[in-house]
Amino acid sequence: MHLGDFISPDSVVASLKAKTKKQLLQELAARAARITGLPERDIFDVLLQRERLGSTGLGQGIAIPHGKLRGLKRIVGIFARLAEPIDFDAVDGDKVDIVFLLLAPEGAGADHLKALARISRLLREGSAVDKLRASKDASALYAVLTEDEASSHAA
Repeated sequence: MHLGDFISPDSVVASLKAKTKKQLLQELAARAARITGLPERDIFDVLLQRERLGSTGLGQGIAIPHGKLRGLKRIVGIFARLAEPIDFDAVDGDKVDIVFLLLAPEGAGADHLKALARISRLLREGSAVDKLRASKDASALYAVLTEDEASSHAA
């Protein structure tokens, strides 16, 4: 599974402004609603419910909020680099500045887990995260997110 399967250039945000975790989740839900056509409130509620189980802030400034949604037709991702790092209740206590939202259909099962694994693999690579933090705009961010896929398609 490739990131390009569920993220597109228009679902990458280079400088998202949010002051709190709740505000960030609301911003992401609004963007996801525009992409999916599903109600923003439903998306926000799913994200909030997931966060109540435990923070999706993984540490090292990275969070992967995610959830499953009834009515969603395919897996959808949104990548955001925050304008200013925010408190996200991450496991290491560090503020978050790199966020990858993942939404999956209710019945996605293994595909949802494969997508989460793919995202976390990329975001555990220090060099990739450094490039994401250094990229100037959304198109450069998208290129970093999908750069390893061009070579693996050829293989």
